[in-house]
Amino acid sequence: MQDLKSKINKRMDILQTWMEEDYHMKRPQVVYDHTLTISKFWSVLSEEDREYIQCAQDAITEKSTISWKHNANTTEK
Repeated sequence: MQDLKSKINKRMDILQTWMEEDYHMKRPQVVYDHTLTISKFWSVLSEEDREYIQCAQDAITEKSTISWKHNANTTEK
């Protein structure tokens, strides 16, 4: 089970990096296909990961032009 969690975490890290680099705007199909490699594990994903994947897929399918770049000056509360 640990290997599966590790695999999922690595794929989520890649997705997050790509989204924050706005790679989904340049190569939407590549990023969307990557989301599918994670969502096949839907039953074991955390609610947070599920929401992130859904938001990423929505941004791609709706051709959103909103940047996901992380603002280093923003702090979470």
